[in-house]
Amino acid sequence: MTRILSRSLAVALLTAIVAACSASPASAPAASVGASAPTASGNRPSSPAVVAIVKPTSGESVTGTTVHVVLTLTGAQIVSATTTNITPDQGHVHLYVDNLLVSMNYGLEQDLPVHAGTYVLKAEFVAADHAPFNPRVWSSEVFFTVK
Repeated sequence: MTRILSRSLAVALLTAIVAACSASPASAPAASVGASAPTASGNRPSSPAVVAIVKPTSGESVTGTTVHVVLTLTGAQIVSATTTNITPDQGHVHLYVDNLLVSMNYGLEQDLPVHAGTYVLKAEFVAADHAPFNPRVWSSEVFFTVK
């Protein structure tokens, strides 16, 4: 039951947030609801970036209707423009809850709506064209519980 609710929440989050990743709604990339992580294909550059989740911490219990996510990024910078002119040290962050893409953003802090249950959170630093680097730049997974 918790898994079904988690997936429903992730689908709702993706629907509400996916347009925020582009400079304007008209240029938002197509995304399927409940999308899982895209795959690296073709000749993709590697990145020196390291992304990590600072908050919540693994094993943490939180209360309320949102969880405050804080990330760190070293070796690269976040850029707000979506472009196909990619460089290894510029991009943005995708957040995944229970392996479903729920947020594409240009910042290192965000509040995500949650309900009671246990979640797996991970972040990926991706190129400015929304596609992953090769190899992919993932944070460690963080498990947290909402009471």
